[in-house]
Amino acid sequence: MQPSMKSPDAYRSRAATRNGSSVKWFLLFWLVVIAACGFTVYSYMNHLKDQLLGQLSTQNQKQLSLLQSDYEKKLAVLSKEISELQDKVQSFNELLTFTKDNASTKTDNSNKLYTQLSEVRKQLDALQKEMDLLK
Repeated sequence: MQPSMKSPDAYRSRAATRNGSSVKWFLLFWLVVIAACGFTVYSYMNHLKDQLLGQLSTQNQKQLSLLQSDYEKKLAVLSKEISELQDKVQSFNELLTFTKDNASTKTDNSNKLYTQLSEVRKQLDALQKEMDLLK
């Protein structure tokens, strides 16, 4: 009696089939894990990017509002200075007109007043240019 012996090739093919499918499942499992990790990293990076952009926009809005308020304060100060200078120019014009009308040929006070008036006008023009630059 001979024991029933199967050929060694039959055992190898069954073992190879079993090992081949487990290797395929193992590789498939790792591919799924890697894909899930990649998606998680991508989602988290998008979340961080959105959060950072939100913080930057909030910070920019605060800085812009500070700049705008500072600009408005400077503009108000310049407008006040210009109106004061315009008042001075008007009073100098009135005084110059008065002195021209009452000036005699011996005294020439109108030239002094005219010089002062021209200096005030130069200052007024300089302030006007600064105000235009701020606008």
